[in-house]
Amino acid sequence: MIFLSQFELIIRIAIAFIVLLAMARWAGRKEISQMTFFNLVSAIAFGSLAATLVLNSNVSIINGIIALVGWSAFTVLTDIIHLKSKKARKILMGDPIIVIKEGNIMEGALRESRLDTDALKGLLRKKNVFSLSDVDYAIFETDGTLSVLKKEDKQNVTKGDFNIAVSQNRFVPVATELVSDGLVNVNNLSKMHKDQSWLESQLQLAGADSLDEIFYAEIQPDGTLYVDKRDDILH
Repeated sequence: MIFLSQFELIIRIAIAFIVLLAMARWAGRKEISQMTFFNLVSAIAFGSLAATLVLNSNVSIINGIIALVGWSAFTVLTDIIHLKSKKARKILMGDPIIVIKEGNIMEGALRESRLDTDALKGLLRKKNVFSLSDVDYAIFETDGTLSVLKKEDKQNVTKGDFNIAVSQNRFVPVATELVSDGLVNVNNLSKMHKDQSWLESQLQLAGADSLDEIFYAEIQPDGTLYVDKRDDILH
């Protein structure tokens, strides 16, 4: 009887390990640093289901496998929806939040992000920024990291900077999204006091015949356009 119980435990461990490995590969690969809060919670729940299959003899092996496969299927389905729909992505992930704008701390944005100034300075130090006065823009990303743009006179010098004067007049303060997933960002155009006709003319100058060709486009501080067309081919 004891032997059968131990044998069943070994079988449960082997099945849980194999299913965990298969489902982890199926669900996709992400480093911990790239995981969102949802990804982290989903991974913890997935591990808990596997542990229940191994340790709880009241749960049949079949039901344990169904639970693991079912949870993985819902996780993958959520990721597919996240990739396909920008509206769903916004609901599931939220939007990046500008917490420092043109050197000014945005108190409302900090409250929305559940950050205080100590936490903000801690995130800045991880970016090797030790003074808030060095920061032009800081954006709190949906994965909990902070993206930082230093003021021009505080940025590291590169070879391309030699003999180039610091630009005083920028078209936009930071690279600004104009098209994402093939959809025009009307809000950003409005903030720039531009319309879709202007965007289409700029895209044509950049070599695009129509908006339908564009997957992503953003305008740089110097006014140049970065354009990524649909159906890029990997070599």
